[in-house]
Amino acid sequence: MRLSTRVAALCVALLASHQGLAAELPQRWVSAGGALSEWVSALGGEAKLVGVDTTSQHPESLKALPSIGYQRALSAEGILSLRPQILVGTEEMGPPPVLAQIRSAGVQVELFSAQPDLPTLQKNLQHLGTLLGAEDRAGALYATYQQQIEQQKAWVAQAQTAHKAPGVLLLLGHAGGKPMIAGKGTAADWLLEQAGGHNLATHSGYKPFSLESLAGLSPEVLVISDRALTGEAARAALFKENPILSATPAAKAGRVFELDPTLLVGGLGPRLPASLVKLSASFYPDATAR
Repeated sequence: MRLSTRVAALCVALLASHQGLAAELPQRWVSAGGALSEWVSALGGEAKLVGVDTTSQHPESLKALPSIGYQRALSAEGILSLRPQILVGTEEMGPPPVLAQIRSAGVQVELFSAQPDLPTLQKNLQHLGTLLGAEDRAGALYATYQQQIEQQKAWVAQAQTAHKAPGVLLLLGHAGGKPMIAGKGTAADWLLEQAGGHNLATHSGYKPFSLESLAGLSPEVLVISDRALTGEAARAALFKENPILSATPAAKAGRVFELDPTLLVGGLGPRLPASLVKLSASFYPDATAR
């Protein structure tokens, strides 16, 4: 009987300790950066979100939350009005004086890397998992993600045994206006490579589109990512505002494909593996379907 009493007491103590740790975790979250917000949701933390930035469009339910504006142009007043305990975002989040003001108000500010690679994603998920009390779930999500990327690499390698990697340009624009060309070191560059394309841009980051930058590149495929328009409207606006693109091999062959711009914000997000499958099928239309 005495042993049973001790065991019961120990169980009660452990339960109380667990509840205490859970209570210490931040319960009111604000997130800036599309991919990061998606991971918070995937880790079971969506109910804790009280506000998100304008790039946080997925899942659809996030659109119902109060908006804190664009991640690079945040306002301390708007964020603090939501009474958050924690603000999470990538190094793209700012400006720095606003983040300093939010910290001085007693809000925990956690910065994550938007570097597009798997080791960075693993660290981000581990950190988010700790903050949410979902470490096991974070580990399982990363393991699944890594497996999907390995399967993607294997499919591309097989496709490239019979087909040459197409030369690709990814154009990021707004309502067809002068777009930016995605260069090296960007999430777009990582995505094109994983999909089996050869990014023809050699500069770093995003560079304004110009006749000079297009001359001699002759892209076989154009991937367009418009922050205001979708579908045929996005294509029509792009070619109307930038008629030189109509002369590219990609346009002449009808190889112009669309990409959701929110996939390029906040690092590698949970929807990327499925998007890679779709994009690589466009790059290699004659390869064996998955």
